[in-house]
Amino acid sequence: MGEKRIAVYPGTFDPMTNGHECIIARGLELFDEIIVAVAQDSGKNPLFSLEERVSMVQEVFSRSKNILVVPFSGLLVDFAIKHRARVILRGLRAVSDFDYEFQMALVNRNLQESVQTIFLMSDLRWMYISSTNVRNIAALGGDVRSLVPASVIPHLRRAYSLPASWPGK
Repeated sequence: MGEKRIAVYPGTFDPMTNGHECIIARGLELFDEIIVAVAQDSGKNPLFSLEERVSMVQEVFSRSKNILVVPFSGLLVDFAIKHRARVILRGLRAVSDFDYEFQMALVNRNLQESVQTIFLMSDLRWMYISSTNVRNIAALGGDVRSLVPASVIPHLRRAYSLPASWPGK
């Protein structure tokens, strides 16, 4: 048997969305293992703590043997090398994502030539979803059940002090 094909899928996951889940599931069709790297210091002001975000992702993939959820800080390429991953997996929702992601891929390639970046296009049904949109909708009491895995709902309910009846009927 050859070398295990490992990819790193990095993100803030604040919160985890169905779009993230879909990219990871599709990534498993290409790789033997995916390490979901939950970013600690992304320059953002997250709603959830690092521990909560790691826990959320672990809950979503609790039955998956080929998915490892790990918090990280520092350079992504260093993290990838440390975990024997040769690929950084990224999802693209629209052309607007590509410019930033392409620049990051070039920077990472410059830092570590042995680590490649592979892009997967989002499924059409998840193209408009972002963690920011989910947070904004939930903060206003809107129904996000079609946007996030079911296990994420209680986390959002607590974070926004929403009633037990939320998100709806």
